[in-house]
Amino acid sequence: MTYDRNEEHAPRRFDEHAGSGNMTETSQLTAELEQWILDQVRAGQPPEAVLEPLLESGWEQQAAIDAIETATRGFLEAHARENGLPAPSRVPAPIGLNGPSVVDAGDREVQVLASVRHPRVIVFGGLLSDEECERMVAFARSRLSRSATVDLETGGDIVHEGRTSQGMSFERGADALCRRIEARIARLLDWPVDRGEGLQVLRYGPGAEYKPHYDYFDPDRPGTAKILQRGGQRVASLVMYLNTPRGGGATTFPEVGFEAAAVKGNAVFFSYDRPHPMTLSLHGGAPVTAGEKWVATKWLRERAHD
Repeated sequence: MTYDRNEEHAPRRFDEHAGSGNMTETSQLTAELEQWILDQVRAGQPPEAVLEPLLESGWEQQAAIDAIETATRGFLEAHARENGLPAPSRVPAPIGLNGPSVVDAGDREVQVLASVRHPRVIVFGGLLSDEECERMVAFARSRLSRSATVDLETGGDIVHEGRTSQGMSFERGADALCRRIEARIARLLDWPVDRGEGLQVLRYGPGAEYKPHYDYFDPDRPGTAKILQRGGQRVASLVMYLNTPRGGGATTFPEVGFEAAAVKGNAVFFSYDRPHPMTLSLHGGAPVTAGEKWVATKWLRERAHD
């Protein structure tokens, strides 16, 4: 990794900060290393150009990533404030990276099938039983109507051409099944039941999809202030698959090239600590190519949602 030393503000080389190599052996974030990382960020170096020298000097990848995040957190938050970006909120954090393969959800053990750092995405296996999935589908089937989205101009609901599913919503705690699932989600995500919206069940028929979108409420839209009066912003989403479609229907994250297959009983969780595209939480429901897809969605709020 080299820099043009004719440039007045070119940062010093990594090995000039590393010194004799003690830092390499201990993998500690020293003041000198922290300053070097910040120099790279200010110079506009891409993440891989900061990470590579650490790995070459003997750091483990996760330790190096953690060091970079620690060193840049304050700088990035200050930069965000200066540029008018929303402040971060606390979000559900059920597990860390390289965490357990199985999580205790109270009345059920849930598998961890996949995990992504940024955006924070976790794919859970076996969150719902077959019976629970089938009961939710049976209850919802005769109560479906064209799915609506939140109208950010008025704070009400509106049918949007990008969402071609049918759906129905439960009040939180509507019946014993809802209460059981909501309690399990609260335990799994370490997020209180009253900070969740009611479960929403959706059906996607052949060709139906939900084009890429964000789940948070755009703070610049006129209807958002009214929406935020009840529980504040959305900070996370949980999509639970109630059946396995014969084809298609994955939950996609196009900005990072990740998708979660729709498998009965499984779920995909993702969080977003502020209402801004920097969270990389853009996601969609890919078209169903064969059969139908049923999902139950739970949105989590900052505060109690009455």
